[in-house]
Amino acid sequence: MNRLLLSLLFTAIGQASMLAEPYNVLVIQTDEHHFKTLGCYGGRIVETPNIDWIAKNGAIATSFYATTPVCSPSRGALISGRYPQNTPVTNNNISLGDHVITFAEVLRRKGYKTGYAGKWHLDGLGKPQWAPIRKFGFDDNRYMFNRGHWKKFEITNDGPRVAAIKRGKPFYGVENADKESFSTDWLANRTIDFINTNKANPFCYMVSFPDPHGPNTVRKPYDTMYKDVNVPIPVSVNKPRSQTPRWAAGDPKITADTVRLLMPKYYGMIKCLDDNIGRILDALRKNGQIDNTIIVFTSDHGDLCGEHGRLNKGVPYEGSARIPFLFYCPGKIPAGTIVNQALSCVDFVPTLFALTGDQLPKGVDGRDASILFRGSKNQWEDIAFIRSTSTGKPWLAAITDRYKIIYSALGDPWLFDLKTDPDELHNAFTKPNAQRIVKRLTAKLAAYTKHHNDPYGNNARIKADMARALSQG
Repeated sequence: MNRLLLSLLFTAIGQASMLAEPYNVLVIQTDEHHFKTLGCYGGRIVETPNIDWIAKNGAIATSFYATTPVCSPSRGALISGRYPQNTPVTNNNISLGDHVITFAEVLRRKGYKTGYAGKWHLDGLGKPQWAPIRKFGFDDNRYMFNRGHWKKFEITNDGPRVAAIKRGKPFYGVENADKESFSTDWLANRTIDFINTNKANPFCYMVSFPDPHGPNTVRKPYDTMYKDVNVPIPVSVNKPRSQTPRWAAGDPKITADTVRLLMPKYYGMIKCLDDNIGRILDALRKNGQIDNTIIVFTSDHGDLCGEHGRLNKGVPYEGSARIPFLFYCPGKIPAGTIVNQALSCVDFVPTLFALTGDQLPKGVDGRDASILFRGSKNQWEDIAFIRSTSTGKPWLAAITDRYKIIYSALGDPWLFDLKTDPDELHNAFTKPNAQRIVKRLTAKLAAYTKHHNDPYGNNARIKADMARALSQG
């Protein structure tokens, strides 16, 4: 055998060995993040080249939704693949059930080094409560804290703690925070430490940054970086009552001036996040891990940022419920892939394991969407289901890439056509040309409630309105 053939043989063997090597898994999560602030989602104020790199070299999901658009239920759904009623984290501050098997636990049993840093919010009321006893597969959870949106951290002889103290108690102060102590930088440092420690081991790590959730404060120089920017004002900030569902009444105190006041530091938090994500990506590159690491970037829910006269989240409007979701998997997800079909947090675990070749634990509700992320659109049903928290009057929604139907105990059903009405100002539910889509989405939503044991399907108002929609014409 000549030298050329030998060279080709050894090259082929080396490539096969590389492809057989297990992927590392890195999940990066932000908190209360409006997707439109990112460059890859059309944002024009903040440059986010590092987050955009993940989208450019992997896939971007344009219609990805928080299964419930508040912290705890969304987080529980993402790490388990289960709907909130089956975790059973249906609202904030409810503990994740001992029966839940997370993606990290599956990989830990496989021999991965696993860990978690940042906000957890799945262990009840503890605040900050470092290193919860129940790890759910995240072995190194020294830097996991249960609750809070702290801005400064430090490591002491007794372990990590909040570095901003007022009257003897931790608080959300940002004074004198720097690139070592500010929460985003500090958590990025913990992530890089873990990556560097596990250069020779397959690892699974999740870092959950508490920003850009309020309070809207950030360290220098990010605090003044956008002070003179021309903040875009949502067209829905002061819309009339006739365009407002009862489940989403706005606050008259929230005006265009509120948006102008709050957004500059929100932008600063996002820029700080992007810079630190760049540092994490650079660590992977330096260690030669970037080509063998699955990287996911997402958030737990959005922030309306003044849209519809509201701040924060909790409702099915786009700014609240739709979240960024980027998926980088070299060798399996083609660079520049765009996934337009509707997905939600429950679909992450089955999609991840389809790419890694791992078996799903029992009880997973989500769908394997890997065919979409691999670039194919064959035999896929474009629909996702999201639900409210368990507090107050419930709502349920079925969403496609174009349409969103909402049934609520607080009033009439709503249908939004996101193509013709992207600002969600008009109810198309009773329009004659919408009846076909109303019946189809209602039937799918009714089937979801039965198949996944969602008790909201038995709410008297929701049940009656859905039955009426299905019986018409």
